[in-house]
Amino acid sequence: MNKNQPKVIPPDVNRILYVRNLPYKITSEEMYDIFGRYGGIRQIRLGDKNKTRGTAYVVYEDILDAKNACEHLSGFHVRGRYLIVLYHKEKKKEKKPIDVRRQKEINALRQKYGLNKK
Repeated sequence: MNKNQPKVIPPDVNRILYVRNLPYKITSEEMYDIFGRYGGIRQIRLGDKNKTRGTAYVVYEDILDAKNACEHLSGFHVRGRYLIVLYHKEKKKEKKPIDVRRQKEINALRQKYGLNKK
């Protein structure tokens, strides 16, 4: 690769990191200390419920800082645990079910115009 050629960022890279396998008693200050080394942080949200304990979301100001943190902190040892750092992926929204009345209208139109479901 040529030095003058810009680096391409993979499509899954974004500013939000999802961190797993955190010590349950880690503080926000410790998180800012660990993750702040790689750039400006907009927000850190630690899991506080039974289902989300040991996890956090770290939102960086810059995508390249997030990429750098993900590369360097995945597998980082904190209080006897190895961090798992991933890029946040939004869950795809589920389609809302069509209500019964609307479905009847669609079926009536299909029948009227001779269209079959495929």
